[in-house]
Amino acid sequence: MNKKIVVPGDFLSNDVKKAGDGTYVRDGKIYAKLYGVASEKDKIRVVPLSGIYVPSKNDVIIGTVKSVTFSNWILDIRSPYEGWLNSSEYPKRIDSNDMSKYLTVGDSVMVMVNDLTPSMFVDLTMRNNKSMVINNGILIEISPEKVPRVIGRGGSMISLLKKETNCNIFVGQNGVVWVTGKDNDIIRAIDAIHVIEKEAHKQGLTERIGRLLKGEVKEKKEESKSPDILNELLD
Repeated sequence: MNKKIVVPGDFLSNDVKKAGDGTYVRDGKIYAKLYGVASEKDKIRVVPLSGIYVPSKNDVIIGTVKSVTFSNWILDIRSPYEGWLNSSEYPKRIDSNDMSKYLTVGDSVMVMVNDLTPSMFVDLTMRNNKSMVINNGILIEISPEKVPRVIGRGGSMISLLKKETNCNIFVGQNGVVWVTGKDNDIIRAIDAIHVIEKEAHKQGLTERIGRLLKGEVKEKKEESKSPDILNELLD
């Protein structure tokens, strides 16, 4: 079974012995219990899509190289699906034998979703003016569902964050956020982003974040993990 998006009640198989998480059996057949992604290894399972990134064409995202094949970099894009970046989609012409000289396992890169097949083969490209290799700053992850709130209506929230923290901030559609700037400014930006993610449902959040960043109000929180993250990842 290729990975595919299913809704509750979708038929999955006649082999009830393969029923796994996120499925149910009725009248000798397996059906999807959840809205999610169905896949099969030893068992048929459905992984819920809530909080998971589902790629769309032209999305700009941040992925991390997990393996290198003869002509493709395979990227973890925080999705049930892997992203495939063919060497021909790199900004410059390269020989397939030299791929690891340009991107290797563990490298992060900003890419665009170029195409999707019906079976959710995710074809990526760097042949646009938004894509680049990420070699500085820090990456954090938020729920993809909260991306619109961090960006804000008309870009209001992200503009506020950039202005008040003096940081450059890019929010990938898959929930990976890239922050660059001075160490203390990055900490402030990350803390504010976590507040936005936690309180995304509240009204007047942009105003509250503005006051928080100006020091007019203080956020009650547990010990921030940002300094530890910086020590580990910041160049």
